[in-house]
Amino acid sequence: MEKNIRGRVWRFPENVDTDQIIPAKYLVTGDPDELAKHAFELVRPDFAGNVRKGDVIVAEKNFGSGSSREHAPRALLGAGISCVIAPSFARIFYRNSINIGLPLVECEVDSGDGAVLDVDFENGTILDAEAGREYTFPPLPDFLMKLLDVGLIENTKRKLERMKG
Repeated sequence: MEKNIRGRVWRFPENVDTDQIIPAKYLVTGDPDELAKHAFELVRPDFAGNVRKGDVIVAEKNFGSGSSREHAPRALLGAGISCVIAPSFARIFYRNSINIGLPLVECEVDSGDGAVLDVDFENGTILDAEAGREYTFPPLPDFLMKLLDVGLIENTKRKLERMKG
C-alpha cells in the first residue's frame, strides 16, 4: 500500500449505509469492476461515471452502516477509491474494508466535493492545501499497512500456501 496518496474528494453525509454504496440487486457478483459500475447509483448517480482512480471519499459519521456485505468496500475499490475518511465507521464495514485492502481513516475533515487531499498514512496527516487546512489522525501501524497492501484475506492465503509448500 502506498504510504501517501493524493485524491479528489467525493463528499457524503452521515449514516451512508451499504445499500447506498451498492444496491442489493447487484449482489449477484463479487467482481469489483462490475460492482463499481453501480456504486452509489441510487443516491449519487454521477459517481460511477465520474470517479477516477485515486479519488477519496470524505463522509460524516457512521459510514458503511447496514448489512455486513463485503460487496460495499469491494465496489469502492473497483471504482478506484484510494481511501475513505470519516469520523467513524460501522464496525463490520471497517473490518470488511481491512480484509480486502481498502484503507479507512477516522478523522473529521471539512473538505468538500472536488477538493484535493494529500493523505500521509505513515505520519497521520491529511492536507487540503487549497483551503490551507491540515488534519491529523493516529498513523496507521506498520502491520496494518502491510495487511492493507494486499488485504487480510490475500495475506492469509499466501501464508497458508507457504505453510503447505
